[in-house]
Amino acid sequence: MTYPSPGGSPDPYQPGGSPDPYQPGGSPDPYQPGGSPDPYQPGNDPYQAQSPYGQPGPQQGYPQNPYGAPGYPVPGAQPTGTNTMAILSLVFAFVFSPAGIVLGHLAKKQIRQTGEQGDQLATWGLVLSYIFTGFSVLACCGFFGLAMIGAADQNV
Repeated sequence: MTYPSPGGSPDPYQPGGSPDPYQPGGSPDPYQPGGSPDPYQPGNDPYQAQSPYGQPGPQQGYPQNPYGAPGYPVPGAQPTGTNTMAILSLVFAFVFSPAGIVLGHLAKKQIRQTGEQGDQLATWGLVLSYIFTGFSVLACCGFFGLAMIGAADQNV
């Protein structure tokens, strides 16, 4: 059996001795005073962001507003609403298709400028409006053609 040399590892039975938590004098007991801090006590939250001066500061990205209303949104944040003209374009594609075409083009322009949602709604409103307008034009031409043929037969 060999003994540790003098000046080697400290005595495990003395305070601050062994780093082994299962040995007497090992790591401090977290349940005893002077142990590790309790994370459930106020002020000991390791996940809470602290300012460099010890107290939390104002929320970053929002200017102070003296009226108590929320400030401006963080730059680069996307608006969450759907463009109203895009919805109307899709509705008017079935009701009055030329109005759906106009609303669809206006909606596309607004969506490019504001970054709102609804680009696919505006596209579908435009596609359906053009298709229904084309069918309406063909129906009118067909009606005119039949009227011309009917008028020519009665003159004979």
